[in-house]
Amino acid sequence: MKKFLLLASFLALGFTANAQFSAGATFGLPVGDADNGYTFALGLDANYMFESDSAFKYGVAAGFLTYFGDEIAGFEIDNASFLPIAAAGRYGISDKFTLGADIGYAIGLSPDGNDGGFYYRPMLIYGLNERISFNLSYSGVSVDGGTFSNIGLGVMFNL
Repeated sequence: MKKFLLLASFLALGFTANAQFSAGATFGLPVGDADNGYTFALGLDANYMFESDSAFKYGVAAGFLTYFGDEIAGFEIDNASFLPIAAAGRYGISDKFTLGADIGYAIGLSPDGNDGGFYYRPMLIYGLNERISFNLSYSGVSVDGGTFSNIGLGVMFNL
């Protein structure tokens, strides 16, 4: 039993030693269904990633995403907010560039009746240095009756 506990402790320490937490923000322009009623999108992102080898990382991603409503013919459209929770994968294609994807579910926070939906976010990441990276992404939330999607530019900070 002692050997098992010792082995489990070493494995747990090994996983946490290779884990990396990052946080950042994204500015997006709505496209598709969201293009007509929303002016821009802002997101806050957080990732907790593990390395499986030198090129591939996997983990979890969560955030907060808001689409800001437009005013059309005197009618103001409510902001739409989501809480995306996703599995995340990153694959380094060079020293500076990484391909990534987040896939999961975005919980609808506002307005009333926003039930959320399937969340997906492919991205291209440029690592400026070991602490700062920039990303270009397409983010989508498939909701009943349409899709909230945007093309975004973001910055992430490795903590």
